[in-house]
Amino acid sequence: MSLTKLEVRDYLIGFVFVLSMVTIATLLGDYEIILPEIGALTAGTWIYHNSSWIAQPFKIFLAPSGTAVIGFLVNQLSITYAEKVYLTLLLILLLLSVLRSTLAPSFATGLLPIIINATHWSFIVAILVFTLSLTVGVLLQGHYRGKPAGQPLHVSHMLGFTLVASVWVAAVWLAGFPQMAGIPPVLVVFFEVSQMPTYPGKLAIKQIIALAGAATLGVLIHLVLASWLLTTLIALPLVFVLLQLLRIKLPAAYAFPLLALVLPTNMFHTLPIAATLAACFFLGSVFAFRKVTALRGLASEND
Repeated sequence: MSLTKLEVRDYLIGFVFVLSMVTIATLLGDYEIILPEIGALTAGTWIYHNSSWIAQPFKIFLAPSGTAVIGFLVNQLSITYAEKVYLTLLLILLLLSVLRSTLAPSFATGLLPIIINATHWSFIVAILVFTLSLTVGVLLQGHYRGKPAGQPLHVSHMLGFTLVASVWVAAVWLAGFPQMAGIPPVLVVFFEVSQMPTYPGKLAIKQIIALAGAATLGVLIHLVLASWLLTTLIALPLVFVLLQLLRIKLPAAYAFPLLALVLPTNMFHTLPIAATLAACFFLGSVFAFRKVTALRGLASEND
């Protein structure tokens, strides 16, 4: 996909914005300031101008900030890791329903404090500052004007999301890998595609490759360089190249290299495998459901 001068400018601004976040974290020596989903939000709002994300600019601040607070508070509870993930997912759905928002990255900001075991208020301050900056950027760009207002979450969609997530959380818990219960970028894509009326198998395969590839790039580069700044500087352009080769726009993929920087050791080394398995399960579930629904519709027409 060729880029216009305007798109190149937007990519560079987004890249510098994310890089500045990692630079601040490096200077302060505080990994809780590195927010992986800011990479995805930046790509989706400033670069791709995703209609459903920018239609109501202030929710770019309200929804991710609200879910981050939810995740931060749930993380303080004395319950198991898998239970924290499951409870947080339910509360995120409730908040998005109240806000009438379908901003998928909100799931990632809500799960992050549990995954990295955030305990300092610098995490909340960073979320507030960076999401507010993104909101201001969207307002200045003006692409949100004329976009239709966000649609409320349908009960059927919420139930479907909860059911599939419940199966996954229970499966990895019973298998002895509770750290795989929440893979934020995968859940973001799952939430997005589950709202699509159709979901072609070709697109599902491309998205699985993109998510698995981005996770692998983040882990491999960080293993070699062991530097937050250098990993970001090299990994994000490579994710861009990967998406260009696949000819898809997938903001969530940009979160994986940043996620690799903040994961605990037991999750870091297994991230590529966990991301691949989670992507196959969640995106495969949507594809299978759409396929079954289409076949049922065809059968009804023939009756």
